Amino acid sequence: MAEYNNTESHEKRVLMKGNEAVGEAAIKAGCQCYFAYPITPQTETPEYLSRRMEEENLVFIQAESEVAAINMVFGAAAAGVRVMTSSSSPGISLKQEGISYIAGAELPCVIVNVCRGGPGLGNIDASQADYFQSTRGGGHGDYRCIVLAPNCLQECYDMTLNAFDLADYYRMPVLIQSDGIIGQLVEPFQMHPYKPMFEKLPPKDWALTGCVGRKPNVIRTLYLNPPNGLEMHNRKLEEKYNKIKSELRWCETYNCDNADIIVIAYGASSRIAKSAIKKHNNNGTKIGLFRPKTLWPWPDVELVEVAKKNKNAKFLVVEMSTGQMIEDVYLSLMDIVSKKEIHFFGMGGGWNPTPDSVYQKISEIIKK
Repeated sequence: MAEYNNTESHEKRVLMKGNEAVGEAAIKAGCQCYFAYPITPQTETPEYLSRRMEEENLVFIQAESEVAAINMVFGAAAAGVRVMTSSSSPGISLKQEGISYIAGAELPCVIVNVCRGGPGLGNIDASQADYFQSTRGGGHGDYRCIVLAPNCLQECYDMTLNAFDLADYYRMPVLIQSDGIIGQLVEPFQMHPYKPMFEKLPPKDWALTGCVGRKPNVIRTLYLNPPNGLEMHNRKLEEKYNKIKSELRWCETYNCDNADIIVIAYGASSRIAKSAIKKHNNNGTKIGLFRPKTLWPWPDVELVEVAKKNKNAKFLVVEMSTGQMIEDVYLSLMDIVSKKEIHFFGMGGGWNPTPDSVYQKISEIIKK
């Protein structure tokens, strides 16, 4: 399944922050309701939408808390309208019970996490330490969210457009995992019109729109009816998630033919790593980059293909965490790559790499 492709677009380029690009894309995609509570470093999104949604006669509510916001999302999604919320790491944690309810009820919505350092209140610096929370569900019960990871403003915009279509198509929450660097970054991008990903989206005949002339719809997450009502519901969700795994795996590869080392990174870390790679490749060692653009489903098939084409390559995982995505790298490559050939460079607490520090780590691996 292809993501939005803007390579042939000739629209005018605009300059704004990543958080603002997400907000504008939501409006372009037909988001009718937005509910959120301010928290750094994502506050530009509600600030921007508080003005733009009023201009477009749409619904904007600054909720009294993150818990209230996510339950407003539940209500709007149940009515069948396109709805979004955004927050940063501690706020997303507060939303987790509501996200579990939304996933259990199979309601489409878009959730944006502009990650910051933790645990706890942590700090307001960029982080990627919410990877487990995002890709493993985050709340209680066996559920998943589709997780998209932009690394530039063009992808902030395009992936937000995609997110609303993916949410409606698969009838589930879609999480955009940004970070404090991407959210605060200012760079030009093309603000092209919304173009649907799918020729046709499934009808929302399940929505609570009033039952005059039809049988009433029921949206619920409580399954007490025998036989095995909740088990059957979980089987249904599992089948959907397996379908998504087979259909939705996005990634970017750069310089991955006959590479000596392949760096694996996403989001802001991938931009930093790519700068280091370009610098190091000038010194004669071939370095490649594998960048997952969907964190769930994780592009394991694509990573295995890269590993098979580069049988003697070593791997370096770069993360703004103490090591979370590296577990998916291990799981993907465990049958074809020795664990000792998979290296890690990262730290939590709002730490971020520099091109020089990544370059130094690559140099250390080469010398081993």
